[in-house]
Amino acid sequence: MLNKNILKISKVIIIIFIVSFILIEGFIILDGNTNRIDQVDYMIILGARLYGDVPSPALYERLKVGELYLKDNTNLKVIVSGGQGPDEYISEAKAMEKYLLNSGIDSNRIIIENKSTTTFENIKNSLDIIEEIDNKESPRVLLVTNSFHIFRSKLLANRLGAKAYGLPAEVPPTILVPQYIREYFAVIKSFVLDR
Repeated sequence: MLNKNILKISKVIIIIFIVSFILIEGFIILDGNTNRIDQVDYMIILGARLYGDVPSPALYERLKVGELYLKDNTNLKVIVSGGQGPDEYISEAKAMEKYLLNSGIDSNRIIIENKSTTTFENIKNSLDIIEEIDNKESPRVLLVTNSFHIFRSKLLANRLGAKAYGLPAEVPPTILVPQYIREYFAVIKSFVLDR
């Protein structure tokens, strides 16, 4: 009798996992392929790994997309957000600033947030900077990140009081599958813990 109950409970858990995985991955994929952007107050480029002081392929894709949008929207300011990891020579924000400056983006348009170590901190710290600068109640922000990361980033930004849009960057093929799987668990963690 006990074994039958354990088997039933196991089946229910497996079904819940499969259904939740399909639903959440659906939201991740859908949001990462949606490009509807209204007028925004600030762009936030979310940090990703550096190799020493060189942007990883994932961060490079974010920077390319952000650069193009900034060149088309010449009055928009950008917050480059990311701290310094243990194997990084400089902060992710500093590396992003360097890339944008080398791409011709004026320094007075770039704001550095270099303390964050998680997506939640990236967004919260960036929104705190916007509040200090503009004292906006509900700023409209354009989050630049890889497509797998758009859904969770927007979820967090909206939860923190912003009106968030996503500008998806390509995902390097070498990390495509692992990042989409990892993001499922990250969404659940953020939904429960990041407040």
